[in-house]
Amino acid sequence: MIDALTVALGVAALVLAAWCGFAAYRDQPTKDWHFIGMAVVAVLAIVQLVIGVVRLAGGADPQQGVAIFVAYLIGSALAVPIAAFMSLAERTRWGSATVSAAAVVLAVLEVRLYDIWGGIGG
Repeated sequence: MIDALTVALGVAALVLAAWCGFAAYRDQPTKDWHFIGMAVVAVLAIVQLVIGVVRLAGGADPQQGVAIFVAYLIGSALAVPIAAFMSLAERTRWGSATVSAAAVVLAVLEVRLYDIWGGIGG
């Protein structure tokens, strides 16, 4: 994996979590600007998914197994888009809270992906 992309995605997810969490705190639903932020994070996750699959196809082998690595890649690519659709259905502060929670989950998934791949020097 590309360490810089993993860190960038984790940081972007945490920024999105804070932004949407603040909106939930202020009793606001997700707005257009939030969806732009979600799109940026989702695109980064899809780029990571593609790079991960290409690396696997090229013969790279995660330390903790291919199946779990692919499962985490798919989960990280789907976390924010699913939350975005859920926030459209729930046009209250809880929609913002849902996106915030999903973004935190994505940041944790990034740490786990880094660990599965092999961590430092992996």
